[in-house]
Amino acid sequence: MTKTITLYGINNCDTVKKSLKWLVANNIEHTFYDFKKQPLTKDLLTRFVQLNDWSTLLNKRSTTYRNLNDDIKKNMTNEIAFEQVLAQPTLLKRPLLLIESQEKSNTNEPNIQLHLGFKAEIYQNIFQ
Repeated sequence: MTKTITLYGINNCDTVKKSLKWLVANNIEHTFYDFKKQPLTKDLLTRFVQLNDWSTLLNKRSTTYRNLNDDIKKNMTNEIAFEQVLAQPTLLKRPLLLIESQEKSNTNEPNIQLHLGFKAEIYQNIFQ
């Protein structure tokens, strides 16, 4: 079974650094997509939103979120969240670990998982 593993985040984020270190130490072949070097596209963000909802995708503890205008935070709709995250990808929880398997599910769709954040135990369970 062929898997494509992509880790999304920013290179200077401590949690992203920990997850990258874990993937390397466990010989997990992956690609790193740095939002500071590669743009967050509408298509990519749409994919994230299809796999998780805004309540889990938005990092409300981030400095970026705390610095948003109060009117934006109080009136946060899906459209506003989408617009804000495209403009400031650091509003997303990090890292985002996207695993795509070529093996089809029961619905004949590709098997796609999106995991948010990093905990060594969770990564261990994902890749066992």
